[in-house]
Amino acid sequence: MLASRSMAAPARQCLRQARQQQFVRPSFVLAQRRTLATVNDPVAKFKGQKGNDGKYTVTMIEGDGIGPEIAQSVKDIFSAANAPIKWEPVDVTPILKDGRTVIPDAAIDSVTKNYVALKGPLAQQTPIGKGHVSLNLTLRRTFNLFANLRPCKSIAGYKTPYDNVDTVLIRENTEGEYSGIEHVVVDGVVQSIKLITREASERVLRFAFQHAVATGKKKVRVVHKATIMKMSDGLFLNTARELAKEFPEIEFDAELLDNTCLKMVTDPLPYNDKVLVMPNLYGDILSDLCAGLIGGLGLTPSGNIGDECSIFEAVHGSAPDIAGKGLANPTALLLSSIMMLQHMGLNEHATRIEKAIFATLAEGKTITGDLGGSAKTHEYADAIIKRL
Repeated sequence: MLASRSMAAPARQCLRQARQQQFVRPSFVLAQRRTLATVNDPVAKFKGQKGNDGKYTVTMIEGDGIGPEIAQSVKDIFSAANAPIKWEPVDVTPILKDGRTVIPDAAIDSVTKNYVALKGPLAQQTPIGKGHVSLNLTLRRTFNLFANLRPCKSIAGYKTPYDNVDTVLIRENTEGEYSGIEHVVVDGVVQSIKLITREASERVLRFAFQHAVATGKKKVRVVHKATIMKMSDGLFLNTARELAKEFPEIEFDAELLDNTCLKMVTDPLPYNDKVLVMPNLYGDILSDLCAGLIGGLGLTPSGNIGDECSIFEAVHGSAPDIAGKGLANPTALLLSSIMMLQHMGLNEHATRIEKAIFATLAEGKTITGDLGGSAKTHEYADAIIKRL
């Protein structure tokens, strides 16, 4: 009894501190705190408007290493496709402010004003076992990016052991095991708290159901471990069951995480008609597993979705060893930019560019070294431009 009390007290204290410090939002998020959407109220709808020049302004975070090179490929292709986009470059190198790792105000203002950003890879890796919060996590918290959207689709011309993969994973992006609520109970004993809330769960689950409707997926499946974490994952699962009643046209079911992993690497095709949605840690692991099915992170787009702003990104590393050599593969950032255009409602431009990308990859003559070719980064981009 005494031992359990000694562990409970610091846990309560840590939760209080987390509520006060860990989830600090910028003023625009606090001012725009929304009631949960109804079934007819789209979650995370793009709010940007065209400027007087007929173009949308998009914040560009080029990133580090190969980031500027692959970002240039996106700019060149968008220009050739006459996409109504103009870029606003910003630096997101973090600074310390009142003891917290924060994004510079100029970057926050840009993303807040434009409602959307495209981000290349960042060199700063998540510290292992010590140090500051990772920059990617800081971005998610700063802009309350509650959902990570990761489609994984087989690409013609790049052969893997799996054909015709077409999975969609949606990961809750703000809490779970990544809440950062940890403390030392006594020397040699550490406690980490998994935080699950109904509000955050309902928000990402509603987005998953709406995404299934919008993309023609017939089913939504929750991936969980409620057999073990009965209260936390149980809350997530039960919230999904309640919400499913609002979407009678979408079939709903659930599956244990370990079963999903086993079945996916055995035969991923049964997952093609589903949107998979899950808490934070499971999504982090499973989304990279799915990327491996189609050829890796260099071919995988990603979008971090928020109520006010969204950031689309390449999730691969910054590859400093090949930076400046013209060897980088911009496909992941290009496909992420396609997701961005679709999010903005620019579907015609998205389709044109996407078809040109896939045609270039399928032909296989002008592709980068990691895909089995010998083309330079700009040569690959030029080949795509010729197919627009």
